Amino acid sequence: MNVFFNDVRKILIIKLRHIGDVLLTVPAIRALKENFPDANISALVNKGTEEVLKGNPLLDEIIVYDRNIKGLPISQKIRGEISFISRLRKKEFDLVVDLTSGDRPALLSFLSSARYRIGNNPKGKGFLGKRLLYTHLANVEQKRRHTVEYNLDIVREFGIDTKDKRVDFSFNKEDEQYINIFLKKNKISKKDILVHVHPTSRWLFKTWNDKSMAKVIDYLQIKKKVKVAVTASTEKREADKAKKILKLCKLKPLELIGKTTLKQAGALSKRSNLFFGVDSAPMHIAAAMNTPVIALFGPSGAFHWGPWDNQQGQGASGKGQENAYQKKNAIQTFGMHTVIQKDWDCVPCGKDGCDGTKISRCLEEISVKSVIKILDKKINHIRQNSK
Repeated sequence: MNVFFNDVRKILIIKLRHIGDVLLTVPAIRALKENFPDANISALVNKGTEEVLKGNPLLDEIIVYDRNIKGLPISQKIRGEISFISRLRKKEFDLVVDLTSGDRPALLSFLSSARYRIGNNPKGKGFLGKRLLYTHLANVEQKRRHTVEYNLDIVREFGIDTKDKRVDFSFNKEDEQYINIFLKKNKISKKDILVHVHPTSRWLFKTWNDKSMAKVIDYLQIKKKVKVAVTASTEKREADKAKKILKLCKLKPLELIGKTTLKQAGALSKRSNLFFGVDSAPMHIAAAMNTPVIALFGPSGAFHWGPWDNQQGQGASGKGQENAYQKKNAIQTFGMHTVIQKDWDCVPCGKDGCDGTKISRCLEEISVKSVIKILDKKINHIRQNSK
């Protein structure tokens, strides 16, 4: 029995952020399920991010908030917001856990009418009196803390924890079949070493330069004799960038640009021996599939957003354990995953490119040679273990 909360039957977790952020809440959701095994658990997420939680047995319901409501005429916006809040209140949640720390989630927590409302202390951030909207405030500093641990730290302050910190991602047989048919059509067998390459992000300042990415794809195919499948979002800027990279390749890889859902991308990663790409949602999904990841990082901190190793992250619980990625920057590993990042003093800066250019020099100047050296070692290890 939890000493902080009594008679909790319905729980709402709020994470109104992006796809990767939502996926990394899974261990915190599991902690709530383990501590309140009989409770019904719902997750409130932004529209377009719900797919990463669909099929997760820890959840009974996914509630989707459509951010497009913000762009409606004022009268429609007010009606839409009131209608959404009314639906939320009718669900009669006993406990709301806000893992977002934004103003809107704080208001939704309060307006849900839940008896217990957990949030992290805003410490002056947001509107005046925001902290009063919660009944239980955690005092958690993220600093160089991985997002998985940070989410857990917020509920740990109230006796809610788990030793099972796996980030789960599920797909169905149709998704797996889609990938299997594609690979079979392209004569890829299970004997082939397959590398899933995802070279883009919704934020282009997180991407490497096209020529370098093309050279690495060619190296994998021509020198290392492995099969490469390239994915990218349907979003026009991402798709265009990925297509430019493929045009620079001497040997065209398997192309799935704009042709996979998140679930199908997960199925591809599961089938692959290695994932190579940039800091993105598919990187987190590949890690959740327990596929080794080699990721290029620029302005973001790996200590917050590096690929999470499900096996390495097991066992330890509580706020005192070591962080997944302990360095500020540079090349570092966590379990089976490797992050490649410049060791410059300004890295990570958290900005959207250098001097307003939307281009990150710390990414642009990562050398092909340094990347190939790490890929070469990883491919050799995979090949040796597959014999």
